[in-house]
Amino acid sequence: MVAHWFKARLVLLCLAASLLVGCGFHLRGSLPLSQYPAIYVQSEAHSELAALLNQRFQQNNVARLADFDANKPALYLIRDTLERRTLSLFANGQVAEYELIYKVEYRIQLAGQEPQLYQFELYRDYQDDPNKALAKAQELELLLSELRQQAANRIIRQLARLG
Repeated sequence: MVAHWFKARLVLLCLAASLLVGCGFHLRGSLPLSQYPAIYVQSEAHSELAALLNQRFQQNNVARLADFDANKPALYLIRDTLERRTLSLFANGQVAEYELIYKVEYRIQLAGQEPQLYQFELYRDYQDDPNKALAKAQELELLLSELRQQAANRIIRQLARLG
């Protein structure tokens, strides 16, 4: 009886696993980029977004080319900027809340195709408190890091979609 129950669970488990694999399911953050064995990336010097993308490429076993090759895909990080817009003020006129707008503009050029331009914006609300300046500065850095992570993931998803 126990052996029959065990076999039935094993069959159900194998069936569920094959259905997940068959539908193209992948764990979040582990997009396959096997169609890109190597890629050329051009960005501003010391770009934190480019550093995150390089980490993602290493995780996906994609080599980074030192020079442009027309037969290989190329990613050009044109611009990534952060803007702040005032959302609310304290009674004394100081800013109480900002909206952070992270804008990214990039271009992807695949072998034998015209380059395609992409841009997007990511938004976060940020509450400021001048009495806790150090803590708020650290919170702002954390928000910026999260925005860059989200932007890198979005670019990787776009690359995976094109392939």
